[in-house]
Amino acid sequence: MPQMKSIMIVDDDEDDRDLFQSVVGRISPSIECTEATDGVSALNALKGRSQLPDLIFLDLNMPVMNGKQFLSEISSTDELKNIPVVILSTSSDPKTIKELMDMGVHHFLTKPDRIKQWESSINEILQKHLV
Repeated sequence: MPQMKSIMIVDDDEDDRDLFQSVVGRISPSIECTEATDGVSALNALKGRSQLPDLIFLDLNMPVMNGKQFLSEISSTDELKNIPVVILSTSSDPKTIKELMDMGVHHFLTKPDRIKQWESSINEILQKHLV
């Protein structure tokens, strides 16, 4: 039996997390989706987990531990460093995007304002990483 795919959404905005989970549920109801509200709670949820997510969607701007800090932490942790990370951000600054790609980010997704754009973008990323 194939193993269920799982993803994690790390975002301090509850509306964005709810929207993301709704979109993923429409794309593929079989994907397990966990969430965290900041980098520290995400790290705590990941450490010691027997089943790690296949993909992490990470908001860039969060309190407590932002996306860059979280990315730096998981990049230096052997059991977490190979999980592909997709940055979600309202920004689309080319310098920031390049910096994050140099840090090992797999995709950078500027948060779209339309749900159809969310569905299309997330579906494309899920197809690349989970199929």
